[in-house]
Amino acid sequence: MSSKSEPKDVHQLNGTGPTASPCSSDGPGREPLPGTSEFLGPDGAGVEAAIESRANAKGVREEDALLENGSQSNESDDVSTDRGPAPPSPLKETSFSIGLQVLFPFLLAGFGTVAAGMVLDIVQHWEVFQKVTEVFILVPALLGLKGNLEMTLASRLSTAANIGHMDTPKELWRMITGNMALIQVQATVVGFLASIAAVVFGWIPDGHFSIPHAFLLCASSVATAFIASLVLGMIMIGVIIGSRKIGINPDNVATPIAASLGDLITLALLSGISWGLYLELSHWRYIYPLVCAFFVALLPVWVVLARRSPATREVLYSGWEPVIIAMAISSVGGLILDKTVSDPNFAGMAVFTPVINGVGGNLVAVQASRISTFLHMNGMPGENSEQAPRRCPSPCTTFFSPDVNSRSARVLFLLVVPGHLVFLYTISCMQGGHTTLTLIFIIFYMTAALLQVLILLYIADWMVHWMWGRGLDPDNFSIPYLTALGDLLGTGLLALSFHILWLIGDRDTDVGD
Repeated sequence: MSSKSEPKDVHQLNGTGPTASPCSSDGPGREPLPGTSEFLGPDGAGVEAAIESRANAKGVREEDALLENGSQSNESDDVSTDRGPAPPSPLKETSFSIGLQVLFPFLLAGFGTVAAGMVLDIVQHWEVFQKVTEVFILVPALLGLKGNLEMTLASRLSTAANIGHMDTPKELWRMITGNMALIQVQATVVGFLASIAAVVFGWIPDGHFSIPHAFLLCASSVATAFIASLVLGMIMIGVIIGSRKIGINPDNVATPIAASLGDLITLALLSGISWGLYLELSHWRYIYPLVCAFFVALLPVWVVLARRSPATREVLYSGWEPVIIAMAISSVGGLILDKTVSDPNFAGMAVFTPVINGVGGNLVAVQASRISTFLHMNGMPGENSEQAPRRCPSPCTTFFSPDVNSRSARVLFLLVVPGHLVFLYTISCMQGGHTTLTLIFIIFYMTAALLQVLILLYIADWMVHWMWGRGLDPDNFSIPYLTALGDLLGTGLLALSFHILWLIGDRDTDVGD
């Protein structure tokens, strides 16, 4: 009998044999275990041995259960270690909390665009803007860099911060150096291409080409793009790190703040650099190619730094298409601005264009960044079948569904009218635009602004999900397209509004310096 019980005990200790139910343990009123009578002698001398055997069996069963639980716990620990920490759950945000977090950065960004508009309203009368009119074509393209580079950087870092990729100092430093080097490469290349587009768009209508003006545009564009991206990139990193420390979602504040100073800094740099280089046009013409060569010579340094980070290495190789196409789209808006800003019938275009373009780009960048973060919390691009791209989303789904992204779209859309009223009042108080704000002008302006944001939010809902389903990271690809479309829609709709107002005779202008 003992020879049969030994293998059974071995199986129980190894966790391979059946374990006894806890109900089988002895207690008052319980029947003896089967087979116990074998140990009882006629004189009852085997009772003690039976009790000891049952106690040993009970101990074996308890030890067996503990071993089995411990094995399962170790397996669970091993799996959790291999998988890494679980990703954080999506933030629970109400419409009020979204609006509260977005409101202050939105107003700050809006006042930044108002300041940029006032600067453009002043510098449009400078000699460099009058003699080299192609500089106006550079304005939307370079201001659009905040969408091509800074807002993409803000969205990329916000997503990384929300999913825990910037929690350790090593990860933080790697993300900072890689992303800063990446945007310097992109800024240099995009600035050079924007100057080429400005030369081409300026040459096609007039048939006139000036080599000194071409070098002036190239040097001004590259220097402006490089310096502006360096300054704004450092500001963005500080904003995202600070917002995480105080418990604010970086997606709600990073992109608007990127735009708040982006337009003003970029336009001020473009005006100052182009004016300074223009003064040297007749004396030191060779300085233009030297400026271009200096920034091009720095490209290998930034490329080496950007390749060190896996997160930016992919963007360095595959992230050029949206940036270049977005620059071309913004340049078309710049061509519209170039043809209307000097027309007395379009007085006010210079001051209102940065405002309407900036507000639309800021709002759609916030929405695209939020949707991208939401998708990243549920998987990787192209892997999650539940987040399949919607080929043709319904406007009702985009704006009236109960999910958090639809809720944020409603909040952002409702900010358009009160925000623009504040900005128009500010421009009126500062006596900018050389135009009187009549009721019918405000109605047409608001109609253009609402239509612009409505279209952009709808396109953002489709584009981000479509890119996600194709395995593309929306943080790197969607925002450049959306902000460039915002520039083109804003400039085009504003020019159309001015033209209609001129046709009906509601343009009370006071053009002057």
